[in-house]
Order: sequence, then C-alpha cells, then structure tokens
Amino acid sequence: MYEIHSSFIYTLGGISLFMFGMSFASENLQKLMANRMRDLMSKLSNRPFYGVIVGMALTFMIQSSGAVTSMLVGLGSSGVITLRQVMSVILGTAIGTTFTVQLLSLNIVQYGMAIFSFSFVVYFLSKKRGVKQTMAVVMGFGMIFWGLELISTGTMVLKNIDYFKSALEILNENPLYSILLTAFFTAIVHSSAVTIGFAMSLASTGMIDLSTAIYWVYGANIGTTATALLAATGGNYVGRQVAWAHFFYKVISVLIFYVFTDLFAQLMSTGLIARDIANSHTVFNVAAAIIFLPFVKWGSIAIEKLFPASSSEKEFGVKFLDRGVFDSSSVALANVERELLRMGDIVALMVKDSIDLFKDEDLDLIESIKERDTKVDILNKEINLYLADLIDHSDAGDTKRMLRIMTFASDLESAADVIDNSILELSKKKHFLKVEFSKSGWEEMHTLHAEVSRLIPMALSCFQLQNKELAEKIIESKRNIRVLEKRFKESHMRRLVAGKKASINTSSIHLDALNDYRRIAGLVSNYIYHVRKTGR
Repeated sequence: MYEIHSSFIYTLGGISLFMFGMSFASENLQKLMANRMRDLMSKLSNRPFYGVIVGMALTFMIQSSGAVTSMLVGLGSSGVITLRQVMSVILGTAIGTTFTVQLLSLNIVQYGMAIFSFSFVVYFLSKKRGVKQTMAVVMGFGMIFWGLELISTGTMVLKNIDYFKSALEILNENPLYSILLTAFFTAIVHSSAVTIGFAMSLASTGMIDLSTAIYWVYGANIGTTATALLAATGGNYVGRQVAWAHFFYKVISVLIFYVFTDLFAQLMSTGLIARDIANSHTVFNVAAAIIFLPFVKWGSIAIEKLFPASSSEKEFGVKFLDRGVFDSSSVALANVERELLRMGDIVALMVKDSIDLFKDEDLDLIESIKERDTKVDILNKEINLYLADLIDHSDAGDTKRMLRIMTFASDLESAADVIDNSILELSKKKHFLKVEFSKSGWEEMHTLHAEVSRLIPMALSCFQLQNKELAEKIIESKRNIRVLEKRFKESHMRRLVAGKKASINTSSIHLDALNDYRRIAGLVSNYIYHVRKTGR
C-alpha cells in the first residue's frame, strides 16, 4: 500500500513540477522575447504563409498555443488583425507546440535536476538581467524534464495496480474515450505538452502502445482550444470567431487523421516509443497546417457566416473610406477629413465624460471609455493606411495636406490615450484609496475640464473650416487653460500648506489630473498653428 501511495505522490508531484516548469519557462521567455513578439505581430500580412511563421515563433516564445490563441482573440476583438490573419497564425501555433514535445522525447530527462540546479546557481549569483532571465528559462525546462522523470518513476509502479491497468485497457479498447479524456485533462492543465509527456511515460513502461498514444495526441490538440474558448466568453463576435476557428481546425484535423491512425502508427514506428510519439505529434500538426493553408480564405468566410455579429455587435469601422479607390485625390481627402471629424467627435465625448470617472466607480462608464479608445485607435489606423496608399496617387501639394491630416489624427489618438491610460487610472486610484477632493479642488477640476471640453469642438471646426480667426480664438483659449492650470496648482499648494486633509489625501491625483487635461488641450490644438499661419 505504501508503494502505491508513493507512486501516486511521484506521479502527481511530477505533473505539478512539469506544469510549474512550463509556466515558469513561458513567463520568462515572454520577458526575454517581449520586443521580438511585438516585432513579429507588426510583420503580419495578408499572406497566410507569413502568419504560419509568426504563429510558430510566438508559440516557441510563449510555450503555449492556448495562450497565443487567447492573445489573438484579444487582438482580433480590438480590430488590430483580421480573422484571415488570425487563422494563418493558428496553423503556426499548432506547429510551434511540437518543439517542447520534441525536447521531451530526447534522452535528457534524467538530467533535469542537474539542469535546474546549475541554472539556479547561475541565476542566484548573476547580477545581469539578461543572464538571470535566460537562466530562469533554463530552470523552467529543467523542472519540465525533472517532472517528466518523476512521472516515469511513478508510472513504473502504477502499471502493477489492477484498477489502473483496467482503466487503461478501457481507454486502449475505446479510442474515442482516450480522445475525450485527454482533451478534458489538457483543458484543465492548459498544456498539451503535459498530456503528451504523460503519454510518453506510460508508453515507455509498455502500458499503452503507439496507436493509443496517438489518440492521446489527438485529444491533447483538441484540449488546447479550451483556453481560447474561455477567453472568448463574454467577448465580442470577433473573439468568438477566432476561438471557434481554432476549435474547428483542431477537430477537423483529428477527424481526417482518425481513420488512418493504425496506418499512421505503423509509418511512425521506429522502436523508440518516446521519439515516435513526438514525431507523430509533429507530423500531425505540420500535415494539418499544409492541408488547411490553401483554404484559409474560405475557412474565414465560413466561420464569419457561422458566428455572425449580432445587431448590437456590428463591427466598428470606417464609413467614408474605400481602400484602393482613388478616382480623385480631392474627393479622397474630403472623405478622410470626414472620417477624422468622426474620430474627433469620439474623442470630444470621451473628454466630456471623463470628469464623471472621478465621481463614482461606474464600471459601465469605464468599459465605455475603453471601447471608445479602441474605436479611436481603429480609425487612426485606417486613416493612416488609407493616406499611405493615397500618397502614391497624389501631387506634392496634396502630400503636405495628407501629412498634416496624419499628424492631427495622431494627436487626437494621443488625447484619447491620455483619457484611457492616465485619467482612467487616476480615477481608479482615487476610488481604491477612498479619498475625496476638497470642495475647492472639485470646483477647479470642473472649471478646467469645462474649458478643455469647450476647446475640442472649436478645434475640430477649425480643422474643417481652416478659419484663421477661429484659430486665434483657440490659441487664446489654450493659453487660458495653461494659466488656469498654473493658478489651480498654486491654490492646491496653498491648501496643502494650510493642512487641509482632503487636499493632502488627493494631492498627486489632483495635480496629475490637471496636468492631463492641459495636455489634452495642447494635443488637440497643435494643428491650429498651421491654420493661423496660412489661413484658408
């Protein structure tokens, strides 16, 4: 009985160490590769092959296809990348997961403790950040190998336990049960490598054969889709499309291979069971990617039809821009300006509503501010892409006008970011600390906010009319805002000296908020100096 108890402890301990090692390696790989991840995402194009390469690289860096797909759910929901680009990346993530499994199949698990110990010593003694992060990654892989060794030790005893052998016999005789159980287990542990590593340990002790292990590979691949499906819960329709595209890709891949499993096992068998399982996993995912790559476009269309936007979820996008249609540069620029004014209206409303963030912790308002910031980001991106294409069809005079439009769009987007990234965080800090502005402080904040809110529609009108007199009024208003900010800061300092408790408690929040509103006024007014200089 003691031996059985110890085998369970070894097995569970090995799985725990394996999972912690995966998480630790993934976390530190992301820190080490953060800039490269951003660079990879920026290189995505509409060519599916590039998406596959990016998916492979991202999964290698993060060590979790589920995590990558969850990230894609977020990017797709915010409109940063298209569903077609996402689908090609998904094909790559499946291939990227095979790297860790290939490592597990090599005869190095016995050195797991040694790898962990060596890297820990270097990590502990080193003062250089890069070396510490690299050693942290190695420590993670050391724990993965060490965990797999413990799993193997535990399963050596488990094979002598009758009820465990009976359970495995049922799985061996019913491939569908194997797929469902391993899919469920993978969904729980959020790692296909854990499931396949466990299969390797069982196969190495003769408890399952290669065909059964391949069914485990199928289940592990389906189970990885659970992370993205959960991430898409409560999200918009694009997130659901991404998550379900991942799920259907895996399920259809398994259905294609399922009927040929015995033949597949015969082709992959070399006598080295761990290597055979790892190679089967790799071949399965590479072959599935090759099969589906030519059908990415049609797959995207099918998913969009299966999971359309509801009436309340219609995709936000440009109204006046038709990419690739440039019959007249003057007409095209007029449409760009209409789109920019639409973007400006969203920013103006964000500024107007932002003062209410400091009153009560309104979760609906917080979500609304974030959604509007995302819309501003989308419009700014589309305007810049449209103008980048339009430049090739325009003369030098129009080019200068386009650059000024792009600059104004960028300033509006920055103003929205001030609300979303700074003022929103200041309001959260105020509510978390449960502090209140003094009566005078509130009045000053409202006064400055009202002046900024009045300035933005004027700036948008000046952009539209190119009116020199209006530009002069805006510049005067901007100067007045700067004077008000300085005066209100001095008033706040006097209250601090007087020892007013409310002013002391909210000092940094109050001063930063005043500064943020002044920054917004400056951003939306930058364009005006050109109007004052040139007029119409």
